[in-house]
Order: sequence, then structure tokens, then C-alpha cells
Amino acid sequence: MVSALYGAVESGLIYAIMALGVYISFRLLDFPDLTVDGSFVTGGAVTSVMIVGGVDPFTATLAGAISGFFAGCITGILHTKGNINPLLSGILMMIALYSINLRIMGQPNIPLLNENTLFTTISGWWEAMNLEAIFMAPFNWLGIADFAPRSFYTLMSLLVVIIIVKKLMDFFLRTEAGVTLRATGDNAKMVRSFSANTSLYIVIGMGISNMLVAFSGAMIVQHNGFADINLGVGMIIIGLASVIIGEVLFGKDKIVRMTLAVVLGAIIYRIIYSLALRVDFLEASDMKLITAIIVVVALVFPNWLGHSNAKSQYKKSKARATEKKGEIHLASTKSNS
Repeated sequence: MVSALYGAVESGLIYAIMALGVYISFRLLDFPDLTVDGSFVTGGAVTSVMIVGGVDPFTATLAGAISGFFAGCITGILHTKGNINPLLSGILMMIALYSINLRIMGQPNIPLLNENTLFTTISGWWEAMNLEAIFMAPFNWLGIADFAPRSFYTLMSLLVVIIIVKKLMDFFLRTEAGVTLRATGDNAKMVRSFSANTSLYIVIGMGISNMLVAFSGAMIVQHNGFADINLGVGMIIIGLASVIIGEVLFGKDKIVRMTLAVVLGAIIYRIIYSLALRVDFLEASDMKLITAIIVVVALVFPNWLGHSNAKSQYKKSKARATEKKGEIHLASTKSNS
């Protein structure tokens, strides 16, 4: 059980990067971008091909992320310059990327089990510092050393990566360009009235969004040990689930808090996913259905809760009005007598 939860946290941290990308397009730009399903694989495809070709894993991962940036920019250009509906722009790019990804990979699946990846390299650094004994001490003290996580270095590496990505995103969204990007999603007409090029910000925003998605794809293929052409199926739903769960549980009033909520939402989603896999009557093929149900509940519950609270407040205010009306009537009766 402990190892399963540990694995869920690991994968949750990787998918959190993808969820941050979905947050930019879905929440900040109000752009329903289905490019995600394709750009996720693009990042993994470029990275895996370069690693197998002997390229340094850091360079390969960076190249995978940049490939996602260009894919997102093309989606933005299709919408802004081609005047194509945002949803259709994403669908067209997603379809095109399937063939592009297959051409990049040259085959449907690329194994990376015997290759030097980002995780094996960074794990070597952690091992050289010999910090495992310090961080594993609490498990030994609690007497559960046998259940302690075995991939300690991977978790530490992912924590460092997600902290860096979150900090960079928080910094960018607070800059003038970031504020303009957020304003473009809220009210593009108002931003244009200040002579700002909203089309440019949409293209850049979509590029950054899919760059994060592709970066996540590059990380996940190295974590899993293989790249697959169908790895990105349903990624947009996972990203939306992470964003919505984070908003519901942790709020969305500030950028710093919202990005943290997205990260935690991704981790919670993966934990729920992991626990669902342990239910006897559920099969691996049911997980897409489980994901859809999680999203539906996350979307409907806040609305239901808000409606219930509004109805309760209405009843209370109506009762107070009736009570006050009765008091006025009683006072008027007394004065007349």
C-alpha cells in the first residue's frame, strides 16, 4: 500500500507539470486546447529518439519541451490568423501530431530501459551526496523500513523539478507579459483597447502551455522506461481533472495558491487513480471511465454546493424578513391601541 501511494505521488508530480500547462490554456486563456493529447507524445517522442541516439538526457528533454512549444504556437496561429474555432484548432493539431509523432519515432514504441535517462543521471548525483540515510531515518525509527520507498532519488529529483517549474511560472505570470496574458483570457477586447497585440499573447500562451505538456511527456517516458504513440490519449482529461480538483479543494484566489492547487490536485488525482486500481471489480480498461467520473463529480459538486448554500441563505433571509414584518405589525397594533 505504501509503495503504491509512493508511486502515485511520483507520477502525480510529473503529471502536475502537464496540469500546469493545461491551467494556462484552460483557465488563463479560456482556450479548450486538445493539442495536449498530441504534444504530450511529441515531447516524449523527441526525447526518446534523441536519448537512443546518444544525446545527453538534459538536452533531449529540453528539445522535447521546445517541440511542444512550437506545436502550441501553431495551434494559436491557426486560431488567431486562420480564424479557426479554438476547439477545432486543437483537434486539427492533435490529429496532425499523431502522424508527426509516428514519423519522429519511426515505430509505435521505443524502449528506454537500458538507456541513460534524466532520472538515472540525477539519481547518481543524489547517491554521491549520500543523503538517503538522513531522509530515510524516520522510516527506520517508526519500524517500517521494509515499506520505505525504494526510489528515493527519483522522488527528490521530481520535487526539485516541480518546485523550479512552479516558481518560474509564478514569476512569469506576475511580470507585465504574464499579467497581459491573463488579461487577454479575461477580456481580450479591453486589452486590445490598450493597443496590446492579443493574438501574439494567445500564441505565446499556447506555446508555453504545450511546452509544459511536452516537458511532462519527456519526463514520463524516461520515468516509465518507454515511449508509446498512444501515450497521450486522454491527457486533456487528466489535466482538467487535476486543475478542477485543485480548485475545489484548495481555492483559486491567487496565482501562487492556484499553481500550488494544480500541483496538489494532480497528486490527489493520481492517488485516487491508484486506489481505484486496487478495487477488485475494476480493470485497467475502466480507468478512463473513472477519470471521467472524477471530473464530472469535481465539476458538479461545487455547483451543487453553491446552489444549496444559496437556497439556504434565501430561506434564512426570507425567514428574517417574515419575522421583521411580524414585529412591525405587532408594533403598529400596539401603537394604534
